[in-house]
Amino acid sequence: MSAAQGYLMAAMPDASLFNFPPTNEPKPLPPAPAAISIMRPFNIPDNIYQAALDPKVPLTIAVLYAVTAKALNKVNASRNKKPWAMSKTKLFFAFVVMHNVFLAVYSAWTFWGMLGGMRRSIVSPLGPGGIAAAADSLCRLHGPPGLGSSLYFNDTSSRWDSADPNALLSSLDGRQPGSSQMGRIWNEGLNYYGWIFYLSKFYEVLDTFIILAKGKFSSTLQTYHHAGAMLCMWAGMRYMSAPIWVFVLVNSFIHALMYTYYTLTAFSIRVPMVVKRTLTTMQITQFVVGASYAILHSFVTYVAPITVTKIVTETINPPVAAADTAMPIAIGALDSLKKFIFGSAALDSVALGAVKEPAPVTETSFVVQPCISTANETFAIWLNVLYLAPLTYLFVSFFIASYVKRSSANNKITGKTNRRLSNVTLAEKAGWDAARGIEREVYGGEDMVNGHANAHIEAIEEENEPVLTKTNGRTRRKA
Repeated sequence: MSAAQGYLMAAMPDASLFNFPPTNEPKPLPPAPAAISIMRPFNIPDNIYQAALDPKVPLTIAVLYAVTAKALNKVNASRNKKPWAMSKTKLFFAFVVMHNVFLAVYSAWTFWGMLGGMRRSIVSPLGPGGIAAAADSLCRLHGPPGLGSSLYFNDTSSRWDSADPNALLSSLDGRQPGSSQMGRIWNEGLNYYGWIFYLSKFYEVLDTFIILAKGKFSSTLQTYHHAGAMLCMWAGMRYMSAPIWVFVLVNSFIHALMYTYYTLTAFSIRVPMVVKRTLTTMQITQFVVGASYAILHSFVTYVAPITVTKIVTETINPPVAAADTAMPIAIGALDSLKKFIFGSAALDSVALGAVKEPAPVTETSFVVQPCISTANETFAIWLNVLYLAPLTYLFVSFFIASYVKRSSANNKITGKTNRRLSNVTLAEKAGWDAARGIEREVYGGEDMVNGHANAHIEAIEEENEPVLTKTNGRTRRKA
């Protein structure tokens, strides 16, 4: 491979990348067995790995979850939102705490494992290969490291391919990437942590049943969120789509903080409001940033310099002797003698000329590489984008409604005192209100802790949220 720098460019994706429905090729590549450790507590058998990524698994569980949540909503409505008896027991409280602790620890474990894999596989844009090498390490999940050396599935030929002929030699039996070949995101951890993270989406539906056990309703948005997360993580892992790493890495980090917060509040530990606001903002920001990042993959193309070394051999023709009547007779006699002693090979070397020592010759060509190479990867990307679109739309709607409401109320109240809030302040508060509204609808908010903590949290928010009050007939803001 050459150290020459490639370059990045924007391009419209090929129409063939939007074929639907997705095919069964290629099969997801399971992780290779490894030594047992804290970061690799068990190995995943290949048959279980493949079976869990069968499309019937997430579809069946998502449908059962949605139907059950809807049915229990009706049960709670018929009971006038009366909490279930079990929700007031110490055992239920212990379960909620352990649930939050487990998800906090598990999410932190996933984040740390993914972070290590990313650090080993992502190339710095300031390195020899430049930004093209960084894009290559983010876009292409398989094969040996190095700009242009990736192995990718070719939809046209239905086989694994590479821009670098030398990289194909490292593939497993020349058919697919080897599971033990390190240097790119998939084998460095995404195939392991991403698969377990996909399964964790099934466990997370217990959030909904905790809320239902308290006699509350599970919102349609929350059901949509959990069911959609199952399908999106399935698509990303099943079709080994490059952007799925960002959802595993970022979402696990957010969940580690979020479930730690729920655990603390369950014990009525006061958490500063700035922490709560930051966490809620991060929860919503991941939707917008994640979707935007995923979309970019379809429009990014980079050019990689591919250097191939070939072995070239040359032959040297014998010189033609000057015309001489005695020369043909002498040569004929000499040839006959050589043939009698050494065989015909001696004559062949004279006829064909002397063979020169093989010499290596390097050739460099620039190959255009689209970030996304298969229709299946494209399907996974746009499924995630479509899933996140309603959440983004609701956030914008909540933001606009809150901003307009705050602005109108502020103009009426502060008009006489000339203490109008700046647009920046209004936008900041509107953004917080919108994020908090989405967070409560999607995650259940403070319903993930016990009832006593609910009141405690509401008291904190009331104490820290500025409100308008009247004193001696004058309107002022309470700090």
